[in-house]
Amino acid sequence: MSQVNASAAVGGGVQVGSATIKELADAYLIDEQLIRAGGGKGAVDRQHEKGRLTARERLELLLDEPGGGPGSGPGGGHGGDASERLKGRLPRGGAERFVELGLWSGWGMYKEYGGAPGAGVVTGIGRVAGRRCMLIANDATVKAGAFFPMTCKKIIRAQQVAMEARLPLVYLVDSAGVFLPLQEDVFPDTDDFGRIFRNNAVISAMGIPQIAAIMGYCVAGGGYLPVLCDTLLMTEGSGLYLAGPALVKAAIGQEVSDEDLGGAAMHAGISGTIDFREKDDVACIARLRSLLGKYPVVVSGGTGGVQGRPGGDVYEIFSDKQGAQYDVRELIGCFVDRVGGGNPHAERGGTREHHAERGGTREHHAERGGTQRLPEGGQADFDEYKGEFGQSVVCGYARVGGWACGIVANQKKITKTGKGMVQMGGVIYDDSADKGARFIMDCNQRKVPIIFIHDTTGFMVGRESEQGGIIRAGAKMVNAMANCVVPKIVLITGSSYGAGNYAMCGRAFDQFVSLAWPNARCAVMGANQATGVLTTIEEGSRKRKGEVIDEAAHKQIYGAIHASYTAQADIRYAAARGWVDRLIEPHRTREELIAALDAAAGWDYSREFRTGVIQT
Repeated sequence: MSQVNASAAVGGGVQVGSATIKELADAYLIDEQLIRAGGGKGAVDRQHEKGRLTARERLELLLDEPGGGPGSGPGGGHGGDASERLKGRLPRGGAERFVELGLWSGWGMYKEYGGAPGAGVVTGIGRVAGRRCMLIANDATVKAGAFFPMTCKKIIRAQQVAMEARLPLVYLVDSAGVFLPLQEDVFPDTDDFGRIFRNNAVISAMGIPQIAAIMGYCVAGGGYLPVLCDTLLMTEGSGLYLAGPALVKAAIGQEVSDEDLGGAAMHAGISGTIDFREKDDVACIARLRSLLGKYPVVVSGGTGGVQGRPGGDVYEIFSDKQGAQYDVRELIGCFVDRVGGGNPHAERGGTREHHAERGGTREHHAERGGTQRLPEGGQADFDEYKGEFGQSVVCGYARVGGWACGIVANQKKITKTGKGMVQMGGVIYDDSADKGARFIMDCNQRKVPIIFIHDTTGFMVGRESEQGGIIRAGAKMVNAMANCVVPKIVLITGSSYGAGNYAMCGRAFDQFVSLAWPNARCAVMGANQATGVLTTIEEGSRKRKGEVIDEAAHKQIYGAIHASYTAQADIRYAAARGWVDRLIEPHRTREELIAALDAAAGWDYSREFRTGVIQT
């Protein structure tokens, strides 16, 4: 059972350093419930007193019931008392129903302003009237839905995912606009407030549907977001205006009521800005569902598939202990389909014993790079590519939930080359980089998504590696990966360090969706290596200033730097800043991958794959 190598307290008082990955995942679920509570009970009560639902209650009403298809009923049901029954309810169902993106955005940030749970907005992919949509809902319980810097980045990220997969966008608007104390970090740049409106216009030009529902206040520049959408709904009691009554009076001396300035009746009957005026949240969401039900449905290409190996086996296979090894092909067996589905003992010749008689043990097949046999019989639907070459990276063609895809994964056990040279697990060598580049190019030829599974300390260094052309080979892999025209789905199971992160499709390389296990680490290098380098630099700087560095001072400097670097490598730190979309429970990895592949069903594969000049 793998242990997590860090030390900090998380939900339920669990100590990270002594927790198993399963315990850590359970503890993170507790923390996530606190994030989903938004501004807390008092803020929720104030929202209800205005006759409005919270962002998550609105989503619960909007989303299809789990397992629902086209025309299926909403989560909260119809009827005048739906708002009462929904109060306090969170969206139900697993990743099949609602894949929330960026839940940890803003975690640990903005403490001087009281924090901003979830960055004050809920984003994710869910089914509405049988259609997968990108849903973006301001959380008015968090600073009245004001835009923090991470709010902008989170919405822009959701728009990017929707553009790539051509997902219809639904905006549930309830926001006070820019959070003024941080306006300099919200207003001007390419990843700030204005970019959202630019994306609205571009998305519309791409022919991707956008529907906005104003269900509270929509003021100042924020008013452009819903008006730049194709269809606009508004509830009675809401407000849409560039300047509120108080600002209008201060600016031009005019006294005007909320309703005359920007109420639903005015915009429906006088300005003509909105398309549908609705009585309340429940009626508005019913209208949204009706309108979305009249768009074409993107037919899923997944055929379901049967799970090859129980998801819970990941806790026995995987280890993140220092120096521990595991075979990533065993891990892949927990994610991919079983060959042919159905009875595990009826695939390709019957029982495990029969397979052994025909071709040896599962280990024998794995060593030869063949299709992986499962412990309970049958085979994993994974065809390993160049299984005897460049073995520190495992590549192969697979089916996950019926979806054809490629997999590129770091191997975490020691292997030997055909020449007998030993290669360390988790390290990318020149031959494995060459193989990875060639495989990525082939996946683009096939037009299939690629799943990158990270557990790497980076590229191999040293004289032999440099003379073998590691930089050239690494550049080739980065080039092929960067120019992909297929969806790139990322799963970080362990370490994701330095240039290894880049080559395995880091955040800078147009990931479609990125997932991470709770024990994951992401940084330029491991904490121990980085701390040693940084400590030497800091001590050298102090010595030049005349300070004497004794053993006690060395330990203090080393400890402070190590703690800081470890905190920054924590995957929650990355998720808080939008570098990871979802922290997931390891045993649910398969369903998360299926949901990501399903979300990419509308991907435009018509673009030509080109790499330009590439090192050979």
